[in-house]
Amino acid sequence: MSDIVVAKRYARALFEAAKEQSAVAQVETELNEVVQTVQNHAELRKVLDHPNIDVPAKRQLMSSIFAGRLSPLVLNIINLLIDRRRQSLLPIVLSDFVQISNESLGQADATVYTALPLTEAQVKEIAEQFSRMTGKQIRVQTVIDPSLLGGITVRIGDRLYDGSLAGKLERLEKSLKQAQAM
Repeated sequence: MSDIVVAKRYARALFEAAKEQSAVAQVETELNEVVQTVQNHAELRKVLDHPNIDVPAKRQLMSSIFAGRLSPLVLNIINLLIDRRRQSLLPIVLSDFVQISNESLGQADATVYTALPLTEAQVKEIAEQFSRMTGKQIRVQTVIDPSLLGGITVRIGDRLYDGSLAGKLERLEKSLKQAQAM
C-alpha cells in the first residue's frame, strides 16, 4: 500500500515539473518507452532488480540504453527511483502520471475492442461520441478481439460500455425474461 502512495507522489511531482516545462505529452511518451523497454527485456529487469549490482552501475546502464532519447525530467525520475531502490515502481508511476495528466487536461483514455480493424473515420467518430458523453477529450486505442461477434466494447477508466452483439443479445434476453415474468 505504501508503494502505491509513494508512486503517486513521484507521479504528481513529475507531472508538476513537466507541466511547468510544457512537456507533459513528451514526458508521458518517454516514460512509456522506458516502461515498455524494461518490461520487454527480462535481462534488463533482472539487472535493475538485482540487490548486488550497485546503484551507479544501474544508473549508467539506463543512461547508456536511453542516451539522447530522454529528457532530463524523465532521466532524473529514473535515477531517483534507482537511487532509492524503487525502480520497480516505474510502471505504477507511469500509470499514475497518465491518470493525473488526463484529469488535469480534461482527457480520458479509451480502449476500444472490436472484431475487425477500424478506419480512421470510425475511430474519430467513436472519440467524438464518447467525448460528448464524458465531457472529456478522448484518446482512443483500438484492440482487435476476435472473440467479439460484432459491435464494440469501450473501456474508459473503470467503466465498460458494451455495444457488442453478444451484449445486446444478453440485454434482449434479460428484457424478454422480465416481460414473461409479468
